[in-house]
Amino acid sequence: MDKTYFVYIIASKRNGTLYVGMTNNLERRITEHKEQINKSFSSKYNVSRLVWYEEFDTVISGIEKDNPNWKNLYYLF
Repeated sequence: MDKTYFVYIIASKRNGTLYVGMTNNLERRITEHKEQINKSFSSKYNVSRLVWYEEFDTVISGIEKDNPNWKNLYYLF
């Protein structure tokens, strides 16, 4: 059985607070954020507007797509 994983960004509002997450069920996870099921960062800052997501075949591919060697990107500035 093939699995699908999602990396996603939700926001409180335009130019507001952002949250980045990863899940294997995007619809369920966004519903959890919207309904504030887990008392966490997203519920504290009312972050539940899905503004971006990308689908991946494996968890690792979602994390390493643009930075496969986990370089510290801070030093690019």
